[in-house]
Amino acid sequence: MYHILVVDDETRIRSIIKKYAEFDGHEVTEASDGMEAVLLCRKNTYDLIIMDIMMPELDGFSACREIRKIADTPIIMLSARGEEYDRINGFEVGIDDYVTKPFSPKELMLRVDAIMKRVKASATQKSAVSPNVIVELDNGGLRADLTARLVFVDGERVEMSPKEYDLFFYLLSNRNIALSREKLLCEVWGYDFYGDARTLDTHIKLLRKSLGRYSHYIVTLRGVGYRFEEA
Repeated sequence: MYHILVVDDETRIRSIIKKYAEFDGHEVTEASDGMEAVLLCRKNTYDLIIMDIMMPELDGFSACREIRKIADTPIIMLSARGEEYDRINGFEVGIDDYVTKPFSPKELMLRVDAIMKRVKASATQKSAVSPNVIVELDNGGLRADLTARLVFVDGERVEMSPKEYDLFFYLLSNRNIALSREKLLCEVWGYDFYGDARTLDTHIKLLRKSLGRYSHYIVTLRGVGYRFEEA
C-alpha cells in the first residue's frame, strides 16, 4: 500500500483518482492547488504524488520545483495539453511521468505501480555493498559512475532528472545493442503495451542535450528505437 498525494483543482478528477487508488489498497490525501501540496509535503511524507499542471495559487511546475527542494518523492504530472514544451518542462523540473487528460484511471494506477517498483529496485541496489561500476569513454571525457548515479562531461558534473539517469545508464549498460522503443519503455519505465513513445523521445532529446558533444553516442534507429553506439 502506498500513501498518494493527489493534487488537482477539479474535485471530480481527485475523486476519480481516489476511488481507483483506494480500490487498489492505497491511502490518498487530497490537495486542491499547488500551494496546499507544498505545505503538505513540508509536514508529511508521501510515497508518490499525482499533480495537475494548471492550478490556482501555484501551478504544478512551480509546486514541483518547491517539493524537489525538500523531497525526491516520485511525481506523475497531469495535463489537459500534450505539447512537447510541457513534457520537457515537466521532466526538467524533476517529474517521473506525464499523463495527458483525459486519461484512463486504470492505466494511471498501472503507472503508479511501475514507478514504485522502480523506486524499490533502486533502493535495493543502493543498499547492496559492491564496488562502484564506472564507464569511461573518449579517454574519460564522458565518465559515468553507475553505482553513485554520477555523470561527468569533460570533468564537469552533469545534473540530470531521475529518469534521464535511468535511461542513460540502461543505454550505457547495453552498449552497441539495438533497443526498441517498447523494450526501453518496459525496462526503464516499467510500462508494457500502454507506454507512451513520446515520453521516451522527449527524454532522449533531454539526454542528448545533457551529454553535449558526446550526444552522438545515442543513435536513432528509424522505425525501431535507439542504440548507444560505442565506436
